[in-house]
Amino acid sequence: MMDNLDTETALIEAILHLESDPVDSAVLARISGLGKDAVEKALEALAERCALANSGLALTRLAGGVMLAPKAEYWETLREHYGKKNENRLSRAALETLSIIAYSQPITRAEIEAIRGVQADNMIRLLLERQLIREAGKKDVPGKPVQYGTTKEFLKFFRLESIADLPKLSESEADRFELVPEK
Repeated sequence: MMDNLDTETALIEAILHLESDPVDSAVLARISGLGKDAVEKALEALAERCALANSGLALTRLAGGVMLAPKAEYWETLREHYGKKNENRLSRAALETLSIIAYSQPITRAEIEAIRGVQADNMIRLLLERQLIREAGKKDVPGKPVQYGTTKEFLKFFRLESIADLPKLSESEADRFELVPEK
């Protein structure tokens, strides 16, 4: 016989199964009709259930929400069939530009080009189209150049909960992302 928590957990699991993007607790509460506390308890119970060895899923926190995803140990086997193979691949230049933006945001096109040493227009356009970056405002300098930052799509793409989850840079890597002041 199922108790109330089991029923609520099953409902939250079903919602997460139907959602393709990470969903935050407020949305889960609205869809399920449960209170926020009940949603949080159901998420905890679901995380415990997914942690069992006989589950192929993990409750993953991404981009400020939660979603069900294959456990990391199964993803390599599944990626070929379920991953968006070539569509999701980024060139080395695009990854380099994206990493500069991620670690230095907000940052202007000119600042990206100063770090990379090459023009960044095409890479910025590609990353904007892929919705991995967005315009994050304008820099308060003459000409008011657009500044760029990462998006929730970026967090989902790299399976991060927040930008703080980016790998820490070594000192030499951090130096590479620093802008050298013009003399």
